[in-house]
Amino acid sequence: MASNSVARAERAALAELMTEVGPDAPTLCGTWTTRDLAAHLVLRERRPEALGLVIPALRGRMESVQDGIAARPYDEVVAEVRQGPPFWNPMGIGPFDAQANTVEFFVHHEDVRRAATGWTPRELDAATTEALWKVVGTTLRAIAQRSPVGIDVAPSDGPAAGTTTTLKGGTPSVTLVGPVGEIVLAVYGRVTSLLEVVGDPAVAEAFASFPR
Repeated sequence: MASNSVARAERAALAELMTEVGPDAPTLCGTWTTRDLAAHLVLRERRPEALGLVIPALRGRMESVQDGIAARPYDEVVAEVRQGPPFWNPMGIGPFDAQANTVEFFVHHEDVRRAATGWTPRELDAATTEALWKVVGTTLRAIAQRSPVGIDVAPSDGPAAGTTTTLKGGTPSVTLVGPVGEIVLAVYGRVTSLLEVVGDPAVAEAFASFPR
């Protein structure tokens, strides 16, 4: 299986769901609707103002551009999400796509799914679980460094099932026990009852609330 096939599958599924629920559906991204989320994804891949995601001084300009994208016809914006990065953006190429987009589109797909009333968990196939686990040591470890507490993960499925991996050392700490998909979502700030957070309640709260 190609390294970026899971990223592409999650992208396609998210675009399909966005079309199905329409522009005003809620998401788990704060106050964003699906229209806002679609605009964020287009800006991230197609506009230089996306540097505002990592450079605070550019954030105001980025938000203004994102608002402009959101004001465009919704179906047009979702079509650009579905299409993916333009030719000049390496995020659309093989391993770069897998590294940059697997978690991004998995998390945002769940942001739309789980904001709906009556959502149920997906049973991820082996390829998706493996692809998500591959980025645990890179993308998730980078996010974990912002945490005020140590973070260990103990997946119950995937290639590392039954082992424990440290994302950030230190004490006090928490251990995230459960499916790889739930571990990914928790590190991104989406902690649900499908994951067991082992640790002192105050430490678990510090983990859940640190800025991503």
